[in-house]
Amino acid sequence: MRMILRAGVFAAALLAAATAQGADDALIAAAKKEGRVTWYTTQIISQIVRPTVDAFEKKYGIKVDYIRGNAIELSLRVSTEGKAGRIIADVVDGTGTAVNLRREGLIAKYQPANALPAQFRDPDGYWVATNLYVLSFAYNTDLVKKDEVPRTWQDLLNPKWKGRIAWNITPSAGAAQGFIGTVLAELGEDKGKAYLRELAKQNVVGLKVAARQVVDRVVAGEYAIAINIYNNHPLVSAEQGAPVNWSPSQPATAVFSIAALTEKAPHPNAGKLLIDFITSPEGQKIYAAAGELPVDPNVSPKYPHLRPDGKSYRAIYFTPEELAAKLPAWSKVFDELFRP
Repeated sequence: MRMILRAGVFAAALLAAATAQGADDALIAAAKKEGRVTWYTTQIISQIVRPTVDAFEKKYGIKVDYIRGNAIELSLRVSTEGKAGRIIADVVDGTGTAVNLRREGLIAKYQPANALPAQFRDPDGYWVATNLYVLSFAYNTDLVKKDEVPRTWQDLLNPKWKGRIAWNITPSAGAAQGFIGTVLAELGEDKGKAYLRELAKQNVVGLKVAARQVVDRVVAGEYAIAINIYNNHPLVSAEQGAPVNWSPSQPATAVFSIAALTEKAPHPNAGKLLIDFITSPEGQKIYAAAGELPVDPNVSPKYPHLRPDGKSYRAIYFTPEELAAKLPAWSKVFDELFRP
């Protein structure tokens, strides 16, 4: 009886594998028939988008059109397309883009056929994580001495840095608002706001640019320190000889970039296939090679020390839903304490 049961289980497993393979083949065939896919992305073009597009097109022969913007820009773009009744994007990514668009009924349910752990998937099936962002400090190594490197929030209050600190102020996790959220989560409302009032006295310079560009301004020597930047960006620049490094603020801010299929996507099968590719080991290795932190636990990051270990390097994690829910309140605190 046991042998019969085992044989039955084995046969069922083979049938499931065959069915899954057939589904994969059917998706690939349908995607190739569509012939192209449009990707709205917050990822850096030179580091992530082009290598991913090149690999995907080479593997499947499907043309990828892409548009790069920040999460707010992409959300507004898709929202406008939805109101006009003409969706152009098939896939959209960002830290909270899909959550915002889901409220408008513009995100379709889709989960890729891979083995990513549950914490990297939307339990309702609307998004999947592509990479982890950890936000910390960056500093110009020509302007900041080794014994002056900021390692705590308190270090930012050194009078020497008044007017010499910058951050992105476009409302997002990778901006002033994300840092404010982390401070409030760690210290509580009263103590958190007390610290932020002291930080406001430092005349932190607000830049309406992408987080990557804040690091570029530090590299150029315009500012000595940047707050709440993606911690891999300084390392990528340092490898190219730039005078910049990162410092693990305690705690750091940690969020996911997530990808989703749009509702009424013009190329839904190609969109699904692109999401599958990005979250597959092959796609995750492209992200890792670029210095990003992949979410696939079996793909090693290029810079393992960038990932908080919960001990010597701690982070506060915010889910995409938490970001969408709390960002307005964090923005209100920013307007109250830091808006010129």
